[in-house]
Amino acid sequence: MQFKYRPSEQRGGADHGWLKTFHTFSFASYYDPKYESFGALRVINEDRVAPGTGFPTHPHREAEIFSYIISGQLSHKDTMGNVETMVRGDIQMTSGGTGIAHSEYNDHPSQGVHFLQIWALPNRRGLKPKYFTRHFTDEQKKDKIAHLVAPVGYEGVEEVRECSGLTPIHSPVHFFSSLISPTISLTHKLLPSLNGKPNKLFYVQLVQSSGYNTESAPKDGKGSLIKVTGGGQEATLGEGDGVFITGGKVGEEISIENVGKGVGEVVLFEMDEE
Repeated sequence: MQFKYRPSEQRGGADHGWLKTFHTFSFASYYDPKYESFGALRVINEDRVAPGTGFPTHPHREAEIFSYIISGQLSHKDTMGNVETMVRGDIQMTSGGTGIAHSEYNDHPSQGVHFLQIWALPNRRGLKPKYFTRHFTDEQKKDKIAHLVAPVGYEGVEEVRECSGLTPIHSPVHFFSSLISPTISLTHKLLPSLNGKPNKLFYVQLVQSSGYNTESAPKDGKGSLIKVTGGGQEATLGEGDGVFITGGKVGEEISIENVGKGVGEVVLFEMDEE
């Protein structure tokens, strides 16, 4: 395995007043040829939207788009007739396919919303647009690596609008989350690939859950601090930091350990390497 550490402050982003955002990959006015995508992942934005504001109706096509709510609430409306307000632990998945339009607003009068906006490339074009929603509790993620999103066709995935299981995605992307307590170490075994090839891609990020910070993440251990290990490599993540892992093989293990003093909210992505 090869690890590529990406500190939080090197992400793209902007403070628009109503929106404070970080971009893991090139997005809007931020462009970095070294960070345009990672496997099927095209966008990971860590967004904070002020009360009473949001993203007006805008179109999407040929993209799998999902939001993962960290705190607050986010209201969704789309041209398929879906109207929903999401809260912490909710995932809302839009399969853009041949084309949809949607809006995302924070309708709360006083509380901001903090969420991850994630786009992935679909495994085939021309799909019929679809909408899915799932809810996952903190207890499901407490000191466990909880599997939240998986490709259509993976065991346990139901392609229905709402149920208690995995969130379907028409892309070779698995998404996991963990609320990991101090001193706890967890291990993930790389899953069988969809394309039959042995190589895997993996990305780990520690969510910036203690507050918006454009500076380097504190590493004094007073908050959460996540050590990622695998294949003889190691990276230590403060809030907002991430690590890209290439060269993994099906069945190999990656470990995450909280070496800080606060609970860490970690998100993990696994993909096939083409």
